Amino acid sequence: MALMDAIIGGVMLGVGLAAIISIASRSLAVQADSEKRMQAAWLADELLAMVLVEGPRDYAEIHETSDHFDDPFAEYNYDVDIEDQGFDQPYKVTVTVRWGDLAERPRDYVRVETLIAQPQYTEEQLDDERYKQRAPLEPVDRESRWYGDEMEY
Repeated sequence: MALMDAIIGGVMLGVGLAAIISIASRSLAVQADSEKRMQAAWLADELLAMVLVEGPRDYAEIHETSDHFDDPFAEYNYDVDIEDQGFDQPYKVTVTVRWGDLAERPRDYVRVETLIAQPQYTEEQLDDERYKQRAPLEPVDRESRWYGDEMEY
């Protein structure tokens, strides 16, 4: 009888350990997928910010609308679709960031759609190089802005 109890206990322990290992494996896969989605969302946000900075009308002339990112994000590809919706209407901007093999995992992408208006400039501003470059007029010291006197060198 004791041998039977030991065998049953061993089987129950094996089933329990297999379940725990399966759950741990699945949680690691979900965590890796979440990390990819989070990075893709950051990259999509970066692309939308560039469309906002350059203006939807000028973005396609300055930047590629379909390409892959540079290292360390070379596994991600992107498409930026800018649709003119007519006079005095904001542009419909759709950014899609993909990763991995789409044939195996077709849901590995992040898509963001938003409306972005073309910046409105006066004729004087259009002739001014500062507005064409869309660069800050003075350098921004980001470290002191966020850390203030806490930084030590």
